[in-house]
Amino acid sequence: MSGSSEILQDHSLLSKLDRLFFKLETFLALLGGITIFMLVVLAVVNVLGRWLFSLPVSGYIDWVEQFMAVFAFLGIAYCQRLGGHIRMDIFVSHIKGRILWLSEFISTLMMLIITLVLVYGSYLHFLRAFTFGDSSMDISLPIWPAKLVVPFALSVLALRLILQLWGYARAFNENSDAPIAVPLIEDAATQAANEAATVSIQEQK
Repeated sequence: MSGSSEILQDHSLLSKLDRLFFKLETFLALLGGITIFMLVVLAVVNVLGRWLFSLPVSGYIDWVEQFMAVFAFLGIAYCQRLGGHIRMDIFVSHIKGRILWLSEFISTLMMLIITLVLVYGSYLHFLRAFTFGDSSMDISLPIWPAKLVVPFALSVLALRLILQLWGYARAFNENSDAPIAVPLIEDAATQAANEAATVSIQEQK
């Protein structure tokens, strides 16, 4: 399952690239959050407009369909960097050292292969929509921008997976207990301690 993670840093090239790339991932996740907020505002305007003035937002469903791709995919690499995606830790949590980093490398490599296949397939869908001018049913919005979001976001995820493969390979080579630029799953005690520390800091402010 998913859990809280920490990402260690140092002055290596890998760590610098990780921090730099995380800024892009954070920005994309922020765009996704802003999109959700805009959809909430749009829903309120649609409901109030229909209720008060019998004037709903034109093409409301079309707009929602367009924005769904934005908030559903732009944060996917951000979540991967933080180790937030759902995974099964029953086996992995009981192994350590090179075996752990090898298993993480293999699973991340499989994710990368699947992601690259999805990038290719989603790009073909975008290209087809762009070439033939596909549009939405109600107000004829062009749908290629929403379809372009998918291969773009998956490409960002692919780059994140490549960085993590580098991190796991380095950890395997060095037999490290504290690898750089990969999510380290925290146990329940560590999670509780970190949460308590966060609450304490907020109370002091």
